[in-house]
Amino acid sequence: MPTLEQQEQLVQANSLVLDQITTRAVVNVWGKPPLYHSEFSHFFVMSDFSVIPRSRVATGEAPRGWKAGVHAGEGVYFAYPDRGWLLVFLDDRLVYKEELKAEELHALAKTWAYEDRFKTRLDEGSRP
Repeated sequence: MPTLEQQEQLVQANSLVLDQITTRAVVNVWGKPPLYHSEFSHFFVMSDFSVIPRSRVATGEAPRGWKAGVHAGEGVYFAYPDRGWLLVFLDDRLVYKEELKAEELHALAKTWAYEDRFKTRLDEGSRP
């Protein structure tokens, strides 16, 4: 894992390398995410060992190229509409990134807000 300073340089260069960047490095460079979500998530493990959050795949579908691996854990979702990025962290490491339009990120945040209405205090995580 690169040092925090090296991670920050990667973020500044918009070189979002999976498994090499922490939430802290992103927040230090880009600031707190305007749109944030945290939930216990399932991830499809791809043949190259990258992961895709189940929430980013249509219900009942599997991502192209997926074999059978799954992983689960507390997924932390940062959305930066001004930059056009959805970043997903697992165990404080960037594991998924997706370029989306600002309106797509805002629509995703509305979904998160709707889901959050049904969480109990036990489900709530800490905000960065």
